[in-house]
This record gives sequence, C-alpha cells and structure tokens, in this order.
Amino acid sequence: MPINYYIFLSVALFCIGVSGVLTRRNAIIIFMCVELMLNAVNLLLVAFSKMHHHAQAATNPNAGIDGQLFVFFIMVVAAAEVSVGLAIIVMMYRNTHSIDVNFLNRLKN
Repeated sequence: MPINYYIFLSVALFCIGVSGVLTRRNAIIIFMCVELMLNAVNLLLVAFSKMHHHAQAATNPNAGIDGQLFVFFIMVVAAAEVSVGLAIIVMMYRNTHSIDVNFLNRLKN
C-alpha cells in the first residue's frame, strides 16, 4: 500500500483530534482527542519507518526501527498521561461535580 494513504489517514485523524480539542468543553472528550492526535503521530511514524526499512533493507538489516522505537516511547508517555489525566479529571469531578472545562475558571480564586 502506498505511503500516501497512511499520510492521509494520519492527517485526517490529527485534524479530527485538533478540532475536538478546540471545540469541546467536556474534559474526557478533550482527553480522548489528545490521545487520538498521539495515535495519528504514531501511525505516521510507523508508516515512515516501514518506508525507510524497505528502502534500506538490502544494506542495513536494522534500518527502519527508529520510528517504531519512538512509537514505543510515545505509548509509554501516553500511558502515564492517561493515569495522571484521569486522576485530575476524577478530582475535578469530586470537587465541582462537573467535568466542563469552562467551570475550571472558578478554581482560580
């Protein structure tokens, strides 16, 4: 399959994530859109890694694994983000009984 399909899908997923972050007010939906953007980047990194592997496979058998290593580290950071982010959302809900991000302006005082 050509790399153009992967690029188009990744750009579409990233744009959906950006539009969700910018337009939604629910903290959980915003959180899911950020994860969608991270997965779009992961898809693009793996696609470019595979393309690089096919181009350099004859000369270097370890070529093309750099993108997959980056994906692994992004997934580790995303897992840490999920645990911290969900804990913050749960504490926000316990204190305010709402997960609307506009309601967070009241927490400044």
